[in-house]
Amino acid sequence: MAYTCEPAARQVAEFLGFACDGAHPVGALRSPLSLEHWTMPLLEVLIVAGAVFALVHAWRRWRRDGDATNLGLWFAALVYLAVIEPPLYFPEWFGLEDYVGFIFSHNVFTVQFMFDRLPLYIVAFYPVISQIAYELVRALGIFERRGAAVGAVATAFASQVFYEVFDQLGPQLRWWAWNPDNTINQPMLASVPMNSMWVFASVSFGVMVWLVVRLVGPARGADPDARRHLGGGQLAWRTVLAGVLTPVLMVILAAPTRVGVEAEGDATLQRTVVWLFIGALWAVGLWLLTEATLRTWRGAPDPVPSPGFVRVYPAVYLGVHVAFWLTALPAFLAATDGVTADGAPVGHPWYALACVLVSAWFVVAAVRATSGSRAEADRVTV
Repeated sequence: MAYTCEPAARQVAEFLGFACDGAHPVGALRSPLSLEHWTMPLLEVLIVAGAVFALVHAWRRWRRDGDATNLGLWFAALVYLAVIEPPLYFPEWFGLEDYVGFIFSHNVFTVQFMFDRLPLYIVAFYPVISQIAYELVRALGIFERRGAAVGAVATAFASQVFYEVFDQLGPQLRWWAWNPDNTINQPMLASVPMNSMWVFASVSFGVMVWLVVRLVGPARGADPDARRHLGGGQLAWRTVLAGVLTPVLMVILAAPTRVGVEAEGDATLQRTVVWLFIGALWAVGLWLLTEATLRTWRGAPDPVPSPGFVRVYPAVYLGVHVAFWLTALPAFLAATDGVTADGAPVGHPWYALACVLVSAWFVVAAVRATSGSRAEADRVTV
């Protein structure tokens, strides 16, 4: 299974500003000052630091609060990445070249793995986005009131809006590039494949959270003394199982979005189906978010154990991305036919703006919901 820098990969790599020939099979280290765009090292710091923050928070939730969900979710995200990413980067290794083909390529960042296909920040991104989405929904009490399934839907919606703030911007700043000749990337919303918006930005994280909550989380409405206390071995195998099952269920739930994909290159039917799914997610997600916000504003919020992460990091993540968007705005506004002067494709302005606004709503609602939680949580000793 020798690695080859196939023509499509070479073309995308050249567009991004690097050569894929001769890449190291294990890893590579570059100067952050030599990267293609100045935002890239800042993005790395934001995401890698967020993953470390999330891990510390997850450990605290397990050891101090007796809830292993966050820790299971953090590591399940890495298991999921280990299962899903290699076939996407190297479909020929798995006999998928005719079905999947070359889909996209990340640009080269400071730390890269797997023949320069996998940046370190992407490894960190999986636990980061899953923790952001889960913690926001947990802080709003949706899991406690409505259970794992509805909570997972709300998490999928939170993941959609936070993920797309990032996803709609990345191609313009050359953080990665999609292969335009691969039909699996059709239809697209501006510079982003709509299948990616549905499957990877929402379904995957919603499924993962549901599995982790069911396998390692406390029972719905359980008091602290009745919660499931898992040892390290139990937590480990349940976490691995959740990570392995996530892509299986993800593929099943993504199947309807492949309707009409063979219809002579006409993606109209597929676009309609994907929009129906995304629209349904927005409708349900906004309803759940509105209900949770009103409950929070009408009365004193219930204490939320260990609220530090949700009070700080989602706002930092969103704020940095908004700053990136503002610096990219002049080139965005000057783009012609969706392409900037230097040839980079831009995202969809109105969808990106909607995601920014709803992400900000999540942040404000979660901070309000945890406003009475810190003092009580701090009284509990480690």
